[in-house]
Amino acid sequence: MDRNVRLFAGALAGTALLLAGCGGGGDGGKARTAAAAAPSPTGGAAQLQQQYEQVVSSVLPSVVKIETDQGEGSGVVYDDKGDIVTNAHVVAGAKQIRVTASSGGSPLKANLVGSFVADDLAVVRAAGGTLRPAAFGDSAQARVGQIVLAMGNPLGLAGSVTNGIVSALNRTVSTKQEGAFPGATIGDAIQTSAPINPGNSGGALVTLDGQVIGIPTAAASDPQIGGAAAGIGFATPSDTVKKIAPQLIRNGKVAQSGRAAIGATVRTIVDPSSGEKTAVAVVDVTKGAGADKAGIKAGDLILSVNGTPTPDQTALAAVLAGLKPGQTVKVRIQEPSGSKKDVQVKLGELPGG
Repeated sequence: MDRNVRLFAGALAGTALLLAGCGGGGDGGKARTAAAAAPSPTGGAAQLQQQYEQVVSSVLPSVVKIETDQGEGSGVVYDDKGDIVTNAHVVAGAKQIRVTASSGGSPLKANLVGSFVADDLAVVRAAGGTLRPAAFGDSAQARVGQIVLAMGNPLGLAGSVTNGIVSALNRTVSTKQEGAFPGATIGDAIQTSAPINPGNSGGALVTLDGQVIGIPTAAASDPQIGGAAAGIGFATPSDTVKKIAPQLIRNGKVAQSGRAAIGATVRTIVDPSSGEKTAVAVVDVTKGAGADKAGIKAGDLILSVNGTPTPDQTALAAVLAGLKPGQTVKVRIQEPSGSKKDVQVKLGELPGG
Protein backbone atom coordinates (compact mmCIF):
# COMPACT_ATOMS: atom_id res chain seq x y z
CA MET A 1 0.00 0.00 0.00
CA ASP A 2 1.32 3.43 -0.90
CA ARG A 3 0.58 5.84 1.93
CA ASN A 4 2.77 8.94 1.83
CA VAL A 5 0.84 11.13 -0.56
CA ARG A 6 -0.30 14.72 -0.52
CA LEU A 7 -3.35 16.24 -2.13
CA PHE A 8 -2.51 19.06 -4.49
CA ALA A 9 -5.68 21.10 -4.88
CA GLY A 10 -4.80 24.62 -3.79
CA ALA A 11 -2.38 26.76 -5.74
CA LEU A 12 0.27 28.62 -3.78
CA ALA A 13 0.08 32.37 -3.59
CA GLY A 14 3.18 34.47 -4.28
CA THR A 15 5.16 31.71 -5.91
CA ALA A 16 8.79 32.67 -6.43
CA LEU A 17 10.09 31.99 -9.93
CA LEU A 18 13.77 31.42 -10.61
CA LEU A 19 14.54 33.11 -13.92
CA ALA A 20 17.09 31.35 -16.10
CA GLY A 21 19.78 33.29 -17.98
CA CYS A 22 19.45 36.55 -16.02
CA GLY A 23 23.16 37.29 -15.81
CA GLY A 24 24.44 40.62 -17.12
CA GLY A 25 27.42 41.69 -19.23
CA GLY A 26 29.00 40.03 -22.24
CA ASP A 27 28.20 36.46 -21.19
CA GLY A 28 24.48 37.20 -21.43
CA GLY A 29 24.94 38.56 -24.94
CA LYS A 30 26.85 35.46 -26.00
CA ALA A 31 24.13 33.23 -24.58
CA ARG A 32 21.46 35.06 -26.54
CA THR A 33 23.51 34.85 -29.75
CA ALA A 34 24.07 31.13 -29.26
CA ALA A 35 20.38 30.57 -28.62
CA ALA A 36 19.40 32.49 -31.72
CA ALA A 37 21.78 30.41 -33.81
CA ALA A 38 20.67 27.04 -32.41
CA PRO A 39 19.43 24.76 -35.19
CA SER A 40 15.86 23.50 -35.28
CA PRO A 41 15.40 19.83 -34.36
CA THR A 42 15.47 17.39 -37.26
CA GLY A 43 14.51 13.78 -37.91
CA GLY A 44 13.00 11.88 -35.01
CA ALA A 45 13.44 14.81 -32.62
CA ALA A 46 11.44 17.06 -34.92
CA GLN A 47 8.67 14.47 -35.18
CA LEU A 48 8.52 14.07 -31.41
CA GLN A 49 8.41 17.82 -30.88
CA GLN A 50 5.65 18.15 -33.45
CA GLN A 51 3.68 15.40 -31.71
CA TYR A 52 4.04 17.16 -28.36
CA GLU A 53 2.82 20.42 -29.89
CA GLN A 54 -0.15 18.71 -31.53
CA VAL A 55 -1.21 17.01 -28.30
CA VAL A 56 -0.98 20.23 -26.33
CA SER A 57 -2.95 22.23 -28.90
CA SER A 58 -5.57 19.49 -29.05
CA VAL A 59 -6.09 18.72 -25.35
CA LEU A 60 -5.11 21.83 -23.39
CA PRO A 61 -8.28 23.75 -24.43
CA SER A 62 -10.25 21.03 -22.61
CA VAL A 63 -8.40 21.63 -19.33
CA VAL A 64 -9.82 24.39 -17.14
CA LYS A 65 -8.81 26.26 -14.05
CA ILE A 66 -11.18 25.80 -11.11
CA GLU A 67 -11.38 28.49 -8.44
CA THR A 68 -13.44 28.14 -5.27
CA ASP A 69 -13.71 30.05 -2.01
CA GLN A 70 -11.48 27.28 -0.60
CA GLY A 71 -8.64 27.28 -3.15
CA GLU A 72 -7.73 26.43 -6.74
CA GLY A 73 -7.32 23.34 -8.88
CA SER A 74 -7.95 22.02 -12.36
CA GLY A 75 -10.66 20.19 -14.26
CA VAL A 76 -11.20 18.39 -17.57
CA VAL A 77 -14.23 19.03 -19.77
CA TYR A 78 -16.18 15.77 -19.98
CA ASP A 79 -19.01 16.56 -22.42
CA ASP A 80 -20.56 19.34 -24.51
CA LYS A 81 -23.08 20.22 -21.77
CA GLY A 82 -20.48 21.97 -19.64
CA ASP A 83 -19.82 19.01 -17.32
CA ILE A 84 -16.27 19.04 -15.97
CA VAL A 85 -14.50 16.24 -14.10
CA THR A 86 -12.21 17.17 -11.22
CA ASN A 87 -11.07 15.78 -7.88
CA ALA A 88 -13.56 15.78 -5.02
CA HIS A 89 -10.95 17.41 -2.79
CA VAL A 90 -10.71 20.39 -5.19
CA VAL A 91 -14.35 21.37 -4.57
CA ALA A 92 -14.88 19.94 -1.06
CA GLY A 93 -16.71 22.45 1.11
CA ALA A 94 -16.88 25.04 -1.68
CA LYS A 95 -19.75 27.51 -1.68
CA GLN A 96 -18.68 29.22 -4.90
CA ILE A 97 -17.09 27.63 -7.98
CA ARG A 98 -15.74 29.34 -11.10
CA VAL A 99 -14.02 27.82 -14.09
CA THR A 100 -11.78 29.50 -16.65
CA ALA A 101 -10.61 28.02 -19.94
CA SER A 102 -6.86 27.50 -20.29
CA SER A 103 -6.87 30.09 -23.07
CA GLY A 104 -8.23 32.68 -20.66
CA GLY A 105 -11.43 34.70 -20.95
CA SER A 106 -14.08 35.49 -18.40
CA PRO A 107 -14.62 32.98 -15.59
CA LEU A 108 -17.82 30.94 -15.80
CA LYS A 109 -19.99 30.20 -12.79
CA ALA A 110 -20.27 26.50 -12.02
CA ASN A 111 -22.28 24.29 -9.69
CA LEU A 112 -21.40 20.99 -8.09
CA VAL A 113 -23.28 18.17 -9.84
CA GLY A 114 -22.06 15.48 -7.48
CA SER A 115 -19.00 13.91 -5.89
CA PHE A 116 -17.81 10.44 -4.97
CA VAL A 117 -15.30 10.81 -2.18
CA ALA A 118 -14.14 7.18 -2.21
CA ASP A 119 -12.51 7.69 -5.63
CA ASP A 120 -11.80 11.41 -5.06
CA LEU A 121 -13.89 12.38 -8.10
CA ALA A 122 -16.44 15.12 -8.66
CA VAL A 123 -18.32 16.73 -11.52
CA VAL A 124 -19.11 20.43 -11.77
CA ARG A 125 -21.24 22.04 -14.48
CA ALA A 126 -20.31 25.40 -15.99
CA ALA A 127 -23.03 27.77 -17.12
CA GLY A 128 -22.56 29.42 -20.52
CA GLY A 129 -19.41 29.56 -22.58
CA THR A 130 -18.17 27.04 -25.12
CA LEU A 131 -15.97 24.32 -23.68
CA ARG A 132 -14.39 21.56 -25.75
CA PRO A 133 -14.71 18.02 -24.33
CA ALA A 134 -11.55 15.94 -24.00
CA ALA A 135 -11.20 12.38 -25.27
CA PHE A 136 -10.96 9.91 -22.38
CA GLY A 137 -8.92 6.84 -23.25
CA ASP A 138 -8.60 3.32 -21.91
CA SER A 139 -6.33 3.40 -18.86
CA ALA A 140 -6.19 -0.41 -18.86
CA GLN A 141 -4.01 -0.08 -21.98
CA ALA A 142 -1.45 2.18 -20.28
CA ARG A 143 2.11 0.83 -20.31
CA VAL A 144 5.03 1.44 -17.99
CA GLY A 145 7.47 3.67 -19.89
CA GLN A 146 4.72 5.31 -21.95
CA ILE A 147 5.26 9.06 -22.45
CA VAL A 148 2.59 11.21 -20.83
CA LEU A 149 1.90 14.91 -20.30
CA ALA A 150 0.30 16.43 -17.20
CA MET A 151 -1.86 19.45 -17.98
CA GLY A 152 -3.33 21.79 -15.41
CA ASN A 153 -2.80 24.93 -13.39
CA PRO A 154 0.09 24.26 -11.00
CA LEU A 155 1.01 27.06 -8.59
CA GLY A 156 -1.62 29.28 -10.22
CA LEU A 157 0.14 29.14 -13.60
CA ALA A 158 -2.81 28.51 -15.91
CA GLY A 159 -2.49 26.15 -18.84
CA SER A 160 0.83 24.58 -17.81
CA VAL A 161 2.18 21.33 -19.25
CA THR A 162 4.79 18.97 -17.79
CA ASN A 163 6.02 15.69 -19.21
CA GLY A 164 7.21 12.31 -17.99
CA ILE A 165 6.36 8.66 -18.28
CA VAL A 166 4.00 6.14 -16.74
CA SER A 167 6.36 4.83 -14.08
CA ALA A 168 4.10 2.21 -12.47
CA LEU A 169 0.56 0.88 -12.66
CA ASN A 170 -2.11 -0.47 -10.31
CA ARG A 171 -0.96 1.43 -7.26
CA THR A 172 -3.25 1.75 -4.22
CA VAL A 173 -2.96 5.30 -2.93
CA SER A 174 -4.48 6.63 0.29
CA THR A 175 -4.72 10.36 0.90
CA LYS A 176 -5.24 12.10 4.22
CA GLN A 177 -7.95 14.46 5.35
CA GLU A 178 -7.63 18.06 4.19
CA GLY A 179 -10.20 20.61 5.27
CA ALA A 180 -13.69 19.40 4.34
CA PHE A 181 -12.27 16.42 2.43
CA PRO A 182 -12.05 13.27 4.58
CA GLY A 183 -9.41 11.51 2.47
CA ALA A 184 -9.74 8.69 -0.03
CA THR A 185 -8.21 5.41 -1.13
CA ILE A 186 -7.76 5.13 -4.90
CA GLY A 187 -7.29 1.75 -6.50
CA ASP A 188 -5.43 1.07 -9.76
CA ALA A 189 -3.82 4.52 -9.63
CA ILE A 190 -1.32 5.42 -12.35
CA GLN A 191 2.09 6.48 -11.07
CA THR A 192 3.85 9.06 -13.22
CA SER A 193 7.14 10.95 -13.27
CA ALA A 194 5.44 14.00 -14.83
CA PRO A 195 5.71 16.71 -12.15
CA ILE A 196 2.48 17.10 -10.17
CA ASN A 197 2.32 20.34 -8.17
CA PRO A 198 -0.29 22.25 -6.13
CA GLY A 199 -3.08 23.20 -8.55
CA ASN A 200 -2.55 20.19 -10.84
CA SER A 201 -5.24 18.23 -9.01
CA GLY A 202 -8.21 17.48 -11.26
CA GLY A 203 -6.27 18.12 -14.47
CA ALA A 204 -5.36 15.71 -17.24
CA LEU A 205 -2.72 13.01 -17.66
CA VAL A 206 -2.51 12.65 -21.42
CA THR A 207 -0.86 10.22 -23.86
CA LEU A 208 0.87 11.33 -27.04
CA ASP A 209 -2.19 10.36 -29.05
CA GLY A 210 -4.27 12.92 -27.15
CA GLN A 211 -6.16 10.52 -24.86
CA VAL A 212 -6.77 11.42 -21.22
CA ILE A 213 -5.84 8.30 -19.23
CA GLY A 214 -5.89 9.79 -15.75
CA ILE A 215 -6.77 12.68 -13.45
CA PRO A 216 -3.67 13.84 -11.49
CA THR A 217 -4.69 13.58 -7.86
CA ALA A 218 -1.75 13.44 -5.47
CA ALA A 219 2.01 13.42 -5.16
CA ALA A 220 4.18 11.35 -2.88
CA SER A 221 5.74 13.15 0.06
CA ASP A 222 9.22 12.52 1.38
CA PRO A 223 9.07 12.19 5.19
CA GLN A 224 12.76 13.08 5.44
CA ILE A 225 12.39 16.49 3.82
CA GLY A 226 8.76 17.04 4.76
CA GLY A 227 7.82 17.96 1.19
CA ALA A 228 6.90 16.46 -2.14
CA ALA A 229 9.04 13.65 -3.49
CA ALA A 230 10.20 14.71 -6.94
CA GLY A 231 8.93 12.67 -9.85
CA ILE A 232 6.38 10.55 -8.00
CA GLY A 233 2.80 11.53 -8.70
CA PHE A 234 -0.45 9.60 -8.92
CA ALA A 235 -3.51 9.86 -11.15
CA THR A 236 -6.98 8.37 -10.85
CA PRO A 237 -7.34 6.12 -13.92
CA SER A 238 -9.66 7.15 -16.75
CA ASP A 239 -11.53 3.84 -16.57
CA THR A 240 -12.65 4.82 -13.07
CA VAL A 241 -13.62 8.29 -14.33
CA LYS A 242 -15.71 6.80 -17.15
CA LYS A 243 -17.52 4.58 -14.64
CA ILE A 244 -18.20 7.24 -12.00
CA ALA A 245 -18.68 10.52 -13.92
CA PRO A 246 -21.73 9.45 -16.00
CA GLN A 247 -23.52 8.34 -12.82
CA LEU A 248 -22.83 11.68 -11.15
CA ILE A 249 -24.04 13.51 -14.26
CA ARG A 250 -27.27 11.49 -14.44
CA ASN A 251 -28.18 11.27 -10.77
CA GLY A 252 -25.80 13.41 -8.74
CA LYS A 253 -24.67 10.28 -6.93
CA VAL A 254 -23.14 6.87 -7.57
CA ALA A 255 -25.36 3.78 -7.54
CA GLN A 256 -22.75 1.30 -8.78
CA SER A 257 -19.33 2.06 -7.35
CA GLY A 258 -17.65 -1.20 -8.34
CA ARG A 259 -15.78 -1.07 -5.02
CA ALA A 260 -15.82 -3.87 -2.49
CA ALA A 261 -17.28 -3.42 0.99
CA ILE A 262 -17.55 -5.63 4.05
CA GLY A 263 -20.90 -4.19 5.04
CA ALA A 264 -20.01 -2.60 8.35
CA THR A 265 -19.36 0.85 9.79
CA VAL A 266 -15.95 0.96 11.45
CA ARG A 267 -13.59 3.24 13.34
CA THR A 268 -9.89 3.10 14.16
CA ILE A 269 -8.81 2.05 17.65
CA VAL A 270 -5.84 3.95 19.10
CA ASP A 271 -3.80 2.62 22.02
CA PRO A 272 -4.01 5.41 24.65
CA SER A 273 -0.59 4.57 26.11
CA SER A 274 1.42 4.37 22.88
CA GLY A 275 -0.79 6.45 20.59
CA GLU A 276 -0.43 3.76 17.93
CA LYS A 277 -3.31 2.56 15.77
CA THR A 278 -3.99 -1.06 16.63
CA ALA A 279 -7.18 -2.27 14.94
CA VAL A 280 -10.45 -1.42 13.28
CA ALA A 281 -13.50 -1.60 15.53
CA VAL A 282 -16.92 -2.51 14.16
CA VAL A 283 -19.45 0.16 15.16
CA ASP A 284 -22.45 -1.12 13.23
CA VAL A 285 -23.23 -3.97 10.84
CA THR A 286 -25.54 -3.65 7.83
CA LYS A 287 -28.31 -6.19 8.10
CA GLY A 288 -28.00 -8.91 5.48
CA ALA A 289 -24.57 -7.74 4.31
CA GLY A 290 -21.46 -9.92 4.15
CA ALA A 291 -20.26 -9.04 7.64
CA ASP A 292 -23.68 -9.77 9.12
CA LYS A 293 -23.94 -13.18 7.42
CA ALA A 294 -20.41 -14.04 8.61
CA GLY A 295 -21.39 -13.39 12.21
CA ILE A 296 -19.41 -10.17 12.70
CA LYS A 297 -21.00 -7.97 15.37
CA ALA A 298 -20.66 -4.45 16.73
CA GLY A 299 -17.76 -4.41 19.19
CA ASP A 300 -15.64 -6.89 17.23
CA LEU A 301 -12.21 -5.85 16.01
CA ILE A 302 -11.12 -6.49 12.42
CA LEU A 303 -7.45 -7.48 12.59
CA SER A 304 -6.75 -8.53 9.00
CA VAL A 305 -8.29 -9.31 5.61
CA ASN A 306 -6.83 -12.18 3.57
CA GLY A 307 -3.78 -12.09 5.83
CA THR A 308 -3.10 -8.37 5.40
CA PRO A 309 -3.12 -6.49 8.74
CA THR A 310 -5.71 -3.72 9.10
CA PRO A 311 -4.49 -1.52 11.95
CA ASP A 312 -6.66 1.40 10.82
CA GLN A 313 -9.47 2.37 8.45
CA THR A 314 -7.01 3.48 5.77
CA ALA A 315 -5.36 0.05 5.75
CA LEU A 316 -8.77 -1.66 5.54
CA ALA A 317 -9.84 0.62 2.68
CA ALA A 318 -6.58 -0.11 0.85
CA VAL A 319 -7.10 -3.86 1.08
CA LEU A 320 -10.70 -3.58 -0.10
CA ALA A 321 -9.65 -1.33 -3.00
CA GLY A 322 -7.79 -4.28 -4.49
CA LEU A 323 -10.81 -6.61 -4.22
CA LYS A 324 -14.11 -6.87 -6.06
CA PRO A 325 -17.74 -7.16 -4.95
CA GLY A 326 -18.78 -10.81 -4.85
CA GLN A 327 -15.40 -12.12 -3.73
CA THR A 328 -15.20 -14.15 -0.53
CA VAL A 329 -12.35 -13.19 1.77
CA LYS A 330 -10.93 -14.41 5.09
CA VAL A 331 -11.40 -11.83 7.84
CA ARG A 332 -9.66 -12.28 11.18
CA ILE A 333 -11.61 -10.76 14.03
CA GLN A 334 -11.22 -10.39 17.78
CA GLU A 335 -14.35 -10.60 19.89
CA PRO A 336 -14.91 -8.44 23.00
CA SER A 337 -13.95 -11.47 25.11
CA GLY A 338 -10.49 -11.39 23.53
CA SER A 339 -10.88 -14.58 21.52
CA LYS A 340 -9.80 -14.47 17.89
CA LYS A 341 -11.21 -16.34 14.91
CA ASP A 342 -11.32 -16.31 11.12
CA VAL A 343 -14.60 -15.86 9.26
CA GLN A 344 -15.42 -15.94 5.57
CA VAL A 345 -17.06 -12.75 4.28
CA LYS A 346 -18.67 -12.36 0.88
CA LEU A 347 -17.97 -8.79 -0.14
CA GLY A 348 -20.73 -6.45 -1.18
CA GLU A 349 -20.54 -3.15 -3.05
CA LEU A 350 -19.59 0.15 -1.43
CA PRO A 351 -22.64 2.43 -1.48
CA GLY A 352 -22.08 5.73 -3.20
CA GLY A 353 -25.12 7.67 -2.03
